[in-house]
Amino acid sequence: MPRHRTTAPLRDATTDLTSDATRDANRDANRTLNDSAEHLEAESAERAFIERGRRGYRPTMLALFLGAFSTFVLLYCVQPIMPILSEAFGIDAATSSLSLSVATGMLAIGLLITGPISDAVGRKSIMSVALLAASTFTLLAAVMPSWSGVLVMRALAGLSLSGLCAVAMTYLNEEIHPRYVGLSMGLYISGNSIGGMSGRLISGVMVDWVPWRWTLAIIGLVALLAALLFMRWLPPSRHFTPRPFNARSVLSGFTVHFKDRGLPLLFLEAFLLMGGFVTLYNYIAYRLLAEPYQVSQALVGLLSIAYLSGTYSSAWAGSLADRLGRQRIFWLFIVMMLVGLAITLFEPISLILVGILIFTFGFFAAHSLASGWVGQRARQAKGQASSLYLFSYYLGSSVAGTLGGAFWYWGGWHGVALFIGGLLLVALMIGVFALRHLEAPSATG
Repeated sequence: MPRHRTTAPLRDATTDLTSDATRDANRDANRTLNDSAEHLEAESAERAFIERGRRGYRPTMLALFLGAFSTFVLLYCVQPIMPILSEAFGIDAATSSLSLSVATGMLAIGLLITGPISDAVGRKSIMSVALLAASTFTLLAAVMPSWSGVLVMRALAGLSLSGLCAVAMTYLNEEIHPRYVGLSMGLYISGNSIGGMSGRLISGVMVDWVPWRWTLAIIGLVALLAALLFMRWLPPSRHFTPRPFNARSVLSGFTVHFKDRGLPLLFLEAFLLMGGFVTLYNYIAYRLLAEPYQVSQALVGLLSIAYLSGTYSSAWAGSLADRLGRQRIFWLFIVMMLVGLAITLFEPISLILVGILIFTFGFFAAHSLASGWVGQRARQAKGQASSLYLFSYYLGSSVAGTLGGAFWYWGGWHGVALFIGGLLLVALMIGVFALRHLEAPSATG
């Protein structure tokens, strides 16, 4: 009997210890599961796309807006002061246009290199170095004593800017939720338009009050500040997958992109549209400074206010494309460019300004759609695809922008308009007869 009284408490104690151990084990298991779930949730959030209305979207878009702003301020600040450069160095209009053409030409060449490099080493670092270097070379251009020195610094600035131009659109396509890529691309392009407007506006107005060298120096400092803010606000890439940088990978990327039914056509559109756009703004200043208008240099700079129409149209067209599809609306904006160009042929300055406004609205809308289209169609080596698009874009700026000078000497503004109209008619035929019937980007492989 005592033995039974002794074993019962022992059995109860053993049962209690077993229950406690089981509870502890279950609690530890639950804690482990919870920790794993929290870790997976955190990892999922870490790799989540950036979405409109959620944390991270605003600083991302603000940083990229500043990057686009700086790029186009630095690139196009010389455009309204070309007549002053002609006078300062004793050169003609076509030679003066080289201050822009060498920058865009070197930018185009650099795009073939920086795009594949970004596919190998990442996005943010390439863009940050590009902005800092371009700002520095612009400051140096302001102190060059000779025309050749100015051109060298402009060429190096253009080469540096390729590091942002080649990568920014790829970054957007990789990091922004696909549902908001069209709108986000439009907002980025609006930074281009505001930057281009500001570069022309600041230099065009300021040069009436201070020497052109001080003008370039101030623009370089503004761009340097924007570069520092860009580095602070832009999040690092979350969806970037490194791709080896070697001749074989670069060549395979070229092959893939040029086998696509749509990408080569979009590259050609970039050449034609940008060629026409830059040609118009290169030579409209010479028209308005001459008889019978003889407007001030400041008023020529104020023409860049037309870029505000592009600030709106690029974001609006991107949002519209997300709903209706790029194929349906892309060609309509080329028609708008042609209408604006035709209006500039009239003599009243008010109609010339209206024509420039319509032309600019159509250009930025078309560019926004085409650039976003490239990012969606490219299934691999996206950085290289963006580089090829922008290579064509800036090659058009460089080649057509300078070639337009020959048409200016041949037929004045009517000759320039004939040249631009020819470029746009080819672009329209491609848009109507080829791109409009292209399958949806999401269906391509």
